[in-house]
Amino acid sequence: MGIDFQGRVAIVTGAGGGLGRQHALALAARGAKVLVNDLGGAVDGSGATVGAAQAVVDEIRAAGGEALANGASVTDFAAVEAMVQQAIDAWGRVDILVNNAGILRDKSFSKMDMADFNLVVQVHLMGAAHCCKAVWPHMVAQQYGRIVMTTSSTGLYGNFGQSNYGAAKLAQVGLMQTLSIEGAKNNIHVNALAPTAATRMTEGLMPQEVLDALKPEAVVPAMLVLAHESAPTRTILCAGAGTFEAAHITLTQGIHLGIGADVPEQLAARLAEVIGRAGEQVPQSGAAQGTNEVGKALAARA
Repeated sequence: MGIDFQGRVAIVTGAGGGLGRQHALALAARGAKVLVNDLGGAVDGSGATVGAAQAVVDEIRAAGGEALANGASVTDFAAVEAMVQQAIDAWGRVDILVNNAGILRDKSFSKMDMADFNLVVQVHLMGAAHCCKAVWPHMVAQQYGRIVMTTSSTGLYGNFGQSNYGAAKLAQVGLMQTLSIEGAKNNIHVNALAPTAATRMTEGLMPQEVLDALKPEAVVPAMLVLAHESAPTRTILCAGAGTFEAAHITLTQGIHLGIGADVPEQLAARLAEVIGRAGEQVPQSGAAQGTNEVGKALAARA
């Protein structure tokens, strides 16, 4: 069965270039009406112009698709609400949200200004939260929605010099985990995409041969799968250079040590058992941790 988006309306943030542009073009090519959002700023978030978003809209229209441009900053909730209303006024619904907008202000944590830390969190985390909040009532009303967060291997696994970016990107996964639970009854599926792609934000960081392999287009299939009506929910897909993986946040079986003066020493001595991954699970919700802990405690008393 082909993956098409006929009759669907999508909003893609940060879609004036790079990966976001490819997302918008691919959704439009497969039938979606696309609102192309981009502040039009530099990689560090400075400046603003709607020109980048309009250029992508022009591409989509030239290919026979439907699209609108929007220059809102995702850090401005009122502007984000107006952006969503723009799509509703034009097309009557919003089916897909791809939270792709982002900036970089890289430095080692010891040298980082906290204003730069805060701004990156505002764009990546609060920007995604603003967009989700603005589309949520519409998706609930129509009993359908697909939301794709853009996380990162930096958030999942860390990367030197990107404490602000990594913190914001893993926070998006936490937002995804809860929204997927809350959205289930309304057929709102929420997933996360961890892309590895050559964009403005990676220029100069990798050899040209590697950059050539990491074309943004190679990530797009994962986004399409996560944005489609057949999408899973609470899934973290990783994609780059035509390779696709999944990341999982797991819980080990652990051990019960009870309460006592020497428990710290026991834990230190048996830490390898606690960390051991045999029998680990991917919890369906945060309640799994407490269930495992209490279950072991009660079993120890029996």
